[in-house]
Amino acid sequence: MKLWAIADLHLAAERNRAALLALAPHPEDWLLVAGDVCESLSLFEEALGWLQARFARVFWVPGNHELWLTGSEPGARSSPAKYMALVAAARRCGVVTPEDPYEVWPVTGDVIVPLCTLYDYSFRPDSVALQDVVPWAAELRNVAADEHLISAAPHSGMVEWCAARCAATEARLARELPDEARTILLGHYPLREDLVRIPRIPRFTPWCGTRLTEQWHIRYRARVAVSGHLHVRRTDWRDGTRFEEVSLGYPRQWDSAKGVASYLREIMPAG
Repeated sequence: MKLWAIADLHLAAERNRAALLALAPHPEDWLLVAGDVCESLSLFEEALGWLQARFARVFWVPGNHELWLTGSEPGARSSPAKYMALVAAARRCGVVTPEDPYEVWPVTGDVIVPLCTLYDYSFRPDSVALQDVVPWAAELRNVAADEHLISAAPHSGMVEWCAARCAATEARLARELPDEARTILLGHYPLREDLVRIPRIPRFTPWCGTRLTEQWHIRYRARVAVSGHLHVRRTDWRDGTRFEEVSLGYPRQWDSAKGVASYLREIMPAG
């Protein structure tokens, strides 16, 4: 029995969809999906249903692409509303979301904690004021498409929405995480700014997480923290916690000859 992880499937790309359909069943294993499955609600539900049929258990957290409002989301007038529609779709497939009870990885007893924490532009140089982030990033054409495709309403913006999500998550962990329990933290965004190394788009960092989560791997005794978003597959260690970036990425960023199976990251037991 193994625990696998992958992120950034980007199934809007035909090659990615075809490769996913070629993935062999893993009937005894669990899968962590760290966001950016696709933008379409209908394709999202189809993909999660397909994955749930091939793994014993599937966990999903939202990436920024799932929260995009592309005009094809009936009734989703804001990204928070679309997020709840995504949660409902995942639940119909039997997939665990950040809104569901925490589950325990039975091999080690670690608690799997799916996170929806977002970003608040705090991953920026101290010399750059919040109101100057977008113009600063625009100087190198590094501004995220989120700026015109995500609406945080009824929140005033991503800063407020991110703060609300982080505060609610902390309160829930205080209530529900057993004392001394070890965790496997699953989120789309890296928990720490020093894990963001994207030299080709150096000013994209403000859209990559929040400093509010910098110590969560310590506070919540994480054995592993899984994320995506950066499209830079790697393993890092901080304070005894293993950090896994598990993105697949856009078609040009992975080798289709290897298939999706070779990009599944083994989180447990071997790592």
